[in-house]
Amino acid sequence: MKRVLAAAGLSLFAVHAVAATINIENKSSWEIHEIYFAPSSQDDWGDDHLGKKVLKPGMTLTLTGVTAGKWDVRLVDEDEDECIVKNQKISASEKFSIDDDDLLGCQAATEE
Repeated sequence: MKRVLAAAGLSLFAVHAVAATINIENKSSWEIHEIYFAPSSQDDWGDDHLGKKVLKPGMTLTLTGVTAGKWDVRLVDEDEDECIVKNQKISASEKFSIDDDDLLGCQAATEE
């Protein structure tokens, strides 16, 4: 019984160790209307993390329970321009921010 409890305790610790609270800061001049994440090796974006909310310029969104690691981040701004940031390191110790150069760079890349 002690081995089972010890193993269960290690499993809970391992799950707890990889979950992160992350902050996404909008440093751009545009509102962000949608935010999606996908593991860097997959195309499944999952649910929009903003829902009906809007991440206005200067605001920060805090998400909890996110698995730390490398993620692709898909952002959709107020003009419905889409920006995909590949291989973004997501961890509790790093703040992810998006600025005008990021959004304009994505827009330029999709127009080519």
